Amino acid sequence: MAGPNVRFSRWRLLATLPVAAVAAGALVAGSAQAGAGGAGHPAGPRGLAPGDLLVSGSTYTNDPGIVAGQTVLPPGCTTGCVTATADGTYPQVFNNVLADPSFGVTSKITLTELSPSGRTLGALAVPSSSPAGRVVTSFSSKSELALNLSTDRRYVTFMGYDAAPDTVDVSNSNTPGVVDPTDPVPGAYYRTVAQLGADGRFQFTNTNAYSGNNGRAAILNSRAGVYYAAGNAGNGSAPQPAGIILGAGAQLIKPSRRPQAWQRPGTPTPAGSFSVTQLGDPADKVGKDDNFRGLAVYDNVVYYTKGSGGNGVNTVYFLDTTGKACPSGVGLPVPGAPRPASPLAYNPATVGADGLPSNMCVLKGFPTALKSTTSFPFGLWFAGPDTLYVADEGNGTNTYSAATGTYTAAAGQTTAGLQKWVLTGGSWHLAYTLAAGLALGTPYTVAGYPTGDNAATKLPWAPATDGLRNLTGRVNRDGTVTVYAVTSTVSGGGDQGADPNKLVAITDRVPATAPAAGEAFRTVRAAGFGQVLRGVSFTPGTRS
Repeated sequence: MAGPNVRFSRWRLLATLPVAAVAAGALVAGSAQAGAGGAGHPAGPRGLAPGDLLVSGSTYTNDPGIVAGQTVLPPGCTTGCVTATADGTYPQVFNNVLADPSFGVTSKITLTELSPSGRTLGALAVPSSSPAGRVVTSFSSKSELALNLSTDRRYVTFMGYDAAPDTVDVSNSNTPGVVDPTDPVPGAYYRTVAQLGADGRFQFTNTNAYSGNNGRAAILNSRAGVYYAAGNAGNGSAPQPAGIILGAGAQLIKPSRRPQAWQRPGTPTPAGSFSVTQLGDPADKVGKDDNFRGLAVYDNVVYYTKGSGGNGVNTVYFLDTTGKACPSGVGLPVPGAPRPASPLAYNPATVGADGLPSNMCVLKGFPTALKSTTSFPFGLWFAGPDTLYVADEGNGTNTYSAATGTYTAAAGQTTAGLQKWVLTGGSWHLAYTLAAGLALGTPYTVAGYPTGDNAATKLPWAPATDGLRNLTGRVNRDGTVTVYAVTSTVSGGGDQGADPNKLVAITDRVPATAPAAGEAFRTVRAAGFGQVLRGVSFTPGTRS
């Protein structure tokens, strides 16, 4: 399998401003602020070149609407309200999450085109205010903005919100068509799938899925004309409304070509569901076993990961379209099984009490323990049918030792980083974990970032790498693979999702059973002050 075919982009020559300027609204590289939307309007006259990397991210601009001691949180609340403890200045603004657990602020999205070596080639500001369409992210929501190529590799997709920048608490709001009256955030905003082609045209599709939480990833099944999506739902108390259960986890979303403002999405359409009762464990909170984060399609099989939350099993799953792969909840995909093309069938009368039927399996060999404290899988990338790389984001624990100058829980991890799994003897096995060069738990400096301790947490502001989240890779001609991944962090910031993080890369030998001498991650790109990096993929049109 050869590496990507690289040619010069048609738009990179004008895209030379830094990411911070782009995200703040600067006109570069055919900025999509005018004329982009649900009907596939062009983002600009230039496009993306096959063989390059595409990285999603965001830059926070200070929100003057948040005033310490005055702004009521969540906005529009009637019960359980609190007052902002910090104003809208970065990074102190995210200390507000200590008072309002739903706190977040939406921000503009930037897609940056890089050469595989990491040279900046261009940047595209994703529409955030166009009458024809818009999408934003919640700046500190660390699980958002995964980038994935479509099954025909012609498009890249990601998820966000149909909301304006600088809107507070959108990431835990309801969606307009699925309202949980116990959600402390009374606002309602559609979640949005954004699709981008090599020609720079955007298409936006709104959905009522993921009410109360967020969509994390989407992949277009080009032949079936549907998106597979991963995310979580619910921000209220139990029992959850049926719409929350229907809109969680694995979703099947039909792309819309109508202008975004004209779209009226209906009830969410789940693609799959998993229950821990399949493993013989007692029933958990309905719907919360389906808190999915990573998403991948390989050899006609749709894979998901769960790596967080207080319920369920943190592991790797797949959708079983045959009903035969996992009679006991664990198995391998059935050869030749078709990709899912229609929603999961269910009984509306029993969803609220019993949840959805189970049609998902734990991939054989991966963890099956409830509420694991050592397994936090996020992104997935298959280097071949027998080799799977899994990003583990780490435990997120920010215990800090002044004596050693490290976040000790992060530094002591042995499974955080890039896990290499191999399929042998009818089961997947962990070959080794790559973490050299990540400096897990060791604080790093960011120009302009506060020094010393955050008075609100009594811990250092300085972030440290805790593991990896989204990733992609390529198979090189020499039999090695190069894997690119976005780091997760720990820190003393009020919300660790707001920490400036990094894009890293490593080259590994596919046949190897242990890391090579000197094999280590290198930093490809580092987020600056007020910036975060989220997803990474190759550009549309890149050969597999």
